[in-house]
Amino acid sequence: MSSPASALKLENVLYEKKGPIAYVTINRPKVLNALNQAVFSELKEIFESARDDSSVRGVILTGSGDKAFVAGADIAEMSGFTAPQMVDATRRSQGVTELIENLGKPVIAAVNGFALGGGCELAMACTIRIASETAKFGQPEVKIGIMPGAGGTQRLPRLVGKGRALQLILSAEIINAQEAYRIGLVNEVVPIANLISRAEAILNQINSNAPLGVKFSIDAVNKGLDGSVSEGLLIEASLFGVCGGSEDKKEGTSAFLAKRAPKFQGQ
Repeated sequence: MSSPASALKLENVLYEKKGPIAYVTINRPKVLNALNQAVFSELKEIFESARDDSSVRGVILTGSGDKAFVAGADIAEMSGFTAPQMVDATRRSQGVTELIENLGKPVIAAVNGFALGGGCELAMACTIRIASETAKFGQPEVKIGIMPGAGGTQRLPRLVGKGRALQLILSAEIINAQEAYRIGLVNEVVPIANLISRAEAILNQINSNAPLGVKFSIDAVNKGLDGSVSEGLLIEASLFGVCGGSEDKKEGTSAFLAKRAPKFQGQ
């Protein structure tokens, strides 16, 4: 089990809980919330804590200020890395994105501005992406002699298709929120004043459902995308069976037949 949230020592990321929702805010506004290794270490601690905290049912990830979600990697830090250090850094960042993607609880990216490079990659690791009307997205790494390294080459084609992904990655084009919505990179575009409240509304709707059903649905989609449809169907059937033996299934079906609201326990 990870340390409780109150025990986390955080300098670059804010972590707050209100009811069943955890709020994670990358807090380096002077550098447009750029990602360095310290930020990734804190994100790892925070999301492990959220994963292991049964009172947390969902997470909202955003950036501080009104300019950036995350404007990319900390280039000043990266410029001094050797090739082996680059590999180590990218594997750590990939580990954080995998943790977010497979948290077992919905994570909503509330993208409040620039989501470039590692920022776009963090958003893509989330379950759902909500963008403000001023948000901008891109993978501009090739402009500085590198390439996406926190999952961009893998998640972007899965979200928008191979052709569009390669065009964005190879051209380093930065697109606005409406174009990101058009190609399927984001789920919704809302006025920035409504960004967090819309993310909360989505999580509240999800949280009214059975926790196990939510967790295993996320698992089935994520694991199924890694293989063939037939392999994915086997995963789905297996997890469907696990749900079928749960207390939540008994409660959900009983409540439906009795025409009352269910009281799920996540068991």
